[in-house]
Amino acid sequence: QVQPVESGGGLVQAGGSLRLSCAASGRTFTSYAMGWFRQAPGKERDFVAALRRSGVSAYYADSVKGRFTISRDNTKNTVYLQMNSLKPEDTAVYYCAARYRIGNVYNHNDYDAWGQGTQVTVSS
Repeated sequence: QVQPVESGGGLVQAGGSLRLSCAASGRTFTSYAMGWFRQAPGKERDFVAALRRSGVSAYYADSVKGRFTISRDNTKNTVYLQMNSLKPEDTAVYYCAARYRIGNVYNHNDYDAWGQGTQVTVSS
């Protein structure tokens, strides 16, 4: 089983950009679909973006479409989340997740392994 580890969070002004990385240990990275979720204080964990094993089909929350891009590099066992035009409402802890089973890409309960999270703070 892979174990995701996120990096790249930080503080950025509104309108700025950040790129999150998620390195997944394990030799079966290509067997996993990968997703990003986020959780703001006092709120539920929300879907942000996901990418199928092939890296061809990507899915995005409406709130980030056109601003965020998910990608994966299977040679580096890494998935990325490029975040542009950041808004204060994007402030949250961002989690990377790996999914081996067949399931709903939008549902955090259908993911098998999670990273520890990385804080993204967008100032106005």
